[in-house]
Amino acid sequence: MTGAGGHPPRELRSSQWYGDSVSAGLRSFSHRARTRQLGYLPEEHLGKPVIAVLNTWSDINPCHSHLRDRAQAVKRGVWQAGGFPLEFPVSTLSETFQKPTPMLYRNLLAMETEELLRSYPVDGAVLLGGCDKTTPALLMGAASVDLPAVFVPAGPMLPGHWRGETLGSGTDMWKYWDDHRAGLIGDCELTELESGLARSPGHCMTMGTASTLTAAAEALGVTVPGASSIPAVDSGHDRMAAASGLRIVELVRRDLRLSRILTPDAFEDAVTTVLGLGGSTNAVIHLIALAGRAGVKLTLDDFDRIARTVPVLANVRPGGEKYLMEDFHFAGGLPGFLSRITDLLHLDRPTVAHDTLREQLAGARVHHDDVIRPRDNPVAGEGGVAVLRGNLCPDGAVIKHIAADPRLLRHTGPAVVFDDYRTMQRTIHDPALGITPDHVLVLRGSGPKGGPGMPEYGMLPIPDHLLKQGVRDMVRISDARMSGTSYGTCVLHVAPESHVGGPLALVRTGDLITLDVAARRLQLDVSDEELARRRADWTAPPARYERGYGALYSEQITQADTGCDFAFLARPGTVPDPYAG
Repeated sequence: MTGAGGHPPRELRSSQWYGDSVSAGLRSFSHRARTRQLGYLPEEHLGKPVIAVLNTWSDINPCHSHLRDRAQAVKRGVWQAGGFPLEFPVSTLSETFQKPTPMLYRNLLAMETEELLRSYPVDGAVLLGGCDKTTPALLMGAASVDLPAVFVPAGPMLPGHWRGETLGSGTDMWKYWDDHRAGLIGDCELTELESGLARSPGHCMTMGTASTLTAAAEALGVTVPGASSIPAVDSGHDRMAAASGLRIVELVRRDLRLSRILTPDAFEDAVTTVLGLGGSTNAVIHLIALAGRAGVKLTLDDFDRIARTVPVLANVRPGGEKYLMEDFHFAGGLPGFLSRITDLLHLDRPTVAHDTLREQLAGARVHHDDVIRPRDNPVAGEGGVAVLRGNLCPDGAVIKHIAADPRLLRHTGPAVVFDDYRTMQRTIHDPALGITPDHVLVLRGSGPKGGPGMPEYGMLPIPDHLLKQGVRDMVRISDARMSGTSYGTCVLHVAPESHVGGPLALVRTGDLITLDVAARRLQLDVSDEELARRRADWTAPPARYERGYGALYSEQITQADTGCDFAFLARPGTVPDPYAG
């Protein structure tokens, strides 16, 4: 006898809770009785794959405001395939509203996901997310428990519009805010822009962190094909959610777990994808952390090595010139994009939808050569992120150089140092500081521990008086992150961070700093002897948290170059399933 899809039947994990008869024991009797309390008949769930539908919907997350409906589509697919869906609400991590930064809570959602899937009677999971930190958090937790799983991306919102212009969320927010500070537009225009930047449910429709990470998820093979770019309000998004529900039941029957999908080859392909899309620098941290959960060693050096082999082909803002995610989707989406770099991919690895990536990409086409460029006409000749080394960042730093002013990619200038973000906000516009376009703005105290949570402070504002002179970019260096919708010559993720005594803590205003992206170098032009004297005088800042989750975070968080995971979660080791009887 065989099960669905020609696979031998096997005992479902959920049967440990439910049993198969009255004689299975007291606990099984209790579990069945409580399921009757929920209103379900025995034939609705007994012997069927139980699918957890993890939903990051909430009233305060505009990126996910449609996921309540998408969860119903997922359930529809599960029921159609002969499974039994159960929806679980999990942390929403709203990028827009959660302070000091949802990055502080990424690992909390990962823990919640892992422990929920481990402790309940579920055989597989469908993960609904998309806002920046939800994608890596859900996948990190699911990878750690290693059940069959499918990811459903929230999808990009509709393009913004204002006075005949097409707007990109985030990217145009920064642009027009600077125009307002420079006196080029007034309060009335800014008020109109508030209603034009974000017009529908869904995450940012630029190639920001959300779109970058959902594309990475598709490249890893954990979504159905083409899922990552479907606009959130398109009817195709509902169909994709239903297809994901159908698919997870088959994966459970085949026992195709995430460990079979999240292989070293899959992570190399995800890195290639991110770099070829001109994607967000945040993907560096998240993919390193996710790889660690999957038992795969991924490093900054891997990103830099792959960046030198892959061109940027996605002409999508902010790294590209004008297009947004809806344009990318209808130009062919990620399957079309990947069809142009097949020689750089590992085509014989499995995905949740096909036996091989090669099979998944068969028939993929590009329908607009300016949105997804051919290889002989790239947006940039090599990947959109560069990894820097030097005495200012011995463990590395990153820069999205395709979104920077080319003239600044090799630059030496004197530092202007800000010890924390609040001080920077309060003082940076003071003309008395004498900041010129040649200065290098340095922000410290904004890393994983110092931020806390490594907030997106890295796109430091250009001082008002320089904006009014027409200056739109300067070299900026920090141990913070930067929104994937941002742009500029911003060196980020400096490791080790200043809060733990990294070299950034030793920089003084007036020190010369050299940035040379082509040479992959970031150098503080101060002698080793002087740095040693400064280090001897340095005092570690006091702990930010005396109790609670913040204290756990501070004790366990790792540095940016290793993914900002919790040390006790990132380390290898087994965790047994609970005894359900």
